[in-house]
Amino acid sequence: MQSEQRYANPYHPDILIFLILIPFIAGINYYLTYTNIRFNGFLVLTFTIDTIQGYLAIAGVRYFIFFLDRKLPIEQQPVKRILIQLFSTGIIGLLIISLTTELVSWIARNRPAPSDFYTTDLVIIGIWFFVVNGIYIGLYLFNKWRNSESALHREVRLKNEGLMVRQGKQDIRLSFDEIAGFSVDNEYVAVCAVSGKKYYYDQSLDKLEGNLPRSLFFRLNRQYIVHQNFISGYKRVENGKLLVSLKDIENFPKDITVSRLKAPAFKRWFRTA
Repeated sequence: MQSEQRYANPYHPDILIFLILIPFIAGINYYLTYTNIRFNGFLVLTFTIDTIQGYLAIAGVRYFIFFLDRKLPIEQQPVKRILIQLFSTGIIGLLIISLTTELVSWIARNRPAPSDFYTTDLVIIGIWFFVVNGIYIGLYLFNKWRNSESALHREVRLKNEGLMVRQGKQDIRLSFDEIAGFSVDNEYVAVCAVSGKKYYYDQSLDKLEGNLPRSLFFRLNRQYIVHQNFISGYKRVENGKLLVSLKDIENFPKDITVSRLKAPAFKRWFRTA
């Protein structure tokens, strides 16, 4: 759970990387665009302005990338997403740089930015935005790999540990293959075993869900969590909902409705289960 919270940002640690990288990029751009460089107040001032502009541009690019994550996740259409991201972030970044450069030029010199800014500087800066996108895509893939490794280790650990349940005054450890599902039974969580026996779990269904191997169990609704081996199939019903058919489980209905919001996650889980 801690690793999931830590990497909730799929591009971690992008903020730290660009806090360090932007001044470095500004320095390279300064070297490429100025011929007579002297360490004086003008250099410090212009370098500082360039760095601030870089931070503003990255902030705009970052905001748009997170916007795309909500509207067009990279898993759905990776090629389309990457092409849109490359084009859009380049435009956004260059627009921010151009507008802030014009603003500074009018404030400092009361005239627009020189033409070579648009013919030389923006070309160099545009190339850097391809680098920025490469970093973001690389961070995404790296964190996805790391999270999948973490999830795999978690699954193995949970499967090996099993689950402590209660029967009367006894505490019993069940392997997950012995459990058909879980249901809310008044104020308790009932653990329905494959053998037909019923046990009880001391915590809520919400807390229990976090202690189960996700590859084996799915929470169908507020009342039921079912093992993959006891789901026979599903069919689509009204308003995007699913009607999930169960094999015989003691005290469980034959069919359980899955909400429209949970339906996509269930279908992905069921295909890979």
